[in-house]
Amino acid sequence: MDARTTSALLYLDAVSVSFDGFKALNDLSLTVEAGEMRAIIGPNGAGKTTMMDVITGKTRPDKGDVYFDGSHDLTSLDETQIAELGIGRKFQKPTVFEMHTVEDNLRLALKDDRTARATLAWRETAAEQARIGEILGVIRLGPVRRRVAGSLSHGQKQWLEIGMLLAQDPKLLLVDEPVAGLTDVETHQTAELLREIARVKTVVVVEHDMTFVRELGVKVTCLHEGSVLAEGTIDQVSANERVVEVYLGR
Repeated sequence: MDARTTSALLYLDAVSVSFDGFKALNDLSLTVEAGEMRAIIGPNGAGKTTMMDVITGKTRPDKGDVYFDGSHDLTSLDETQIAELGIGRKFQKPTVFEMHTVEDNLRLALKDDRTARATLAWRETAAEQARIGEILGVIRLGPVRRRVAGSLSHGQKQWLEIGMLLAQDPKLLLVDEPVAGLTDVETHQTAELLREIARVKTVVVVEHDMTFVRELGVKVTCLHEGSVLAEGTIDQVSANERVVEVYLGR
């Protein structure tokens, strides 16, 4: 594939994945432009997690094309290589270093030379300190920067993990159900946080909370049985009879 054939940062075309005869993805085609935030919805088993597994190299598709940033064929790369290209993933359950402080979690996640020699000679630079301060501002955790992560609320841990993703400076963030288990206030703050991040990053959000998706105010893709069922604004997708039948009406 010629890099000039698509302007999309993320390009999936006719991607299929089967597990023991079950088609988790069925000729899935999807594009996400650079600088876009996209919401992915759909019933359980629609293929949302498998799609993210394919993008991050955890699962190899049976067929189809998956390209990132023009010419990078993700189907030929492993998980580490894909992460180094600039794809970061946040899973539903936050995984932070609970015995370390908030700012130390961010410090450990910073994109840097991690060789043994570099680690032994490491000294935090003014630029790294400034970057940590900037991320703390984005994720609203500046006031608790010196608290151990294990003492944070569930919502704060979600924000910290998003901050740890940002520290790696990815081009694309894949965020899985960021408001599951959050209060209404935390859900609203998470929408604000992701909208702010989307000003400078490309973000794909998988979510079931339709109120939250509406608050994001972005293009929505609904998956069903491993394919795109509907795409458009939240109002357009919500009005689609098939979406109501297989997802919203349940």
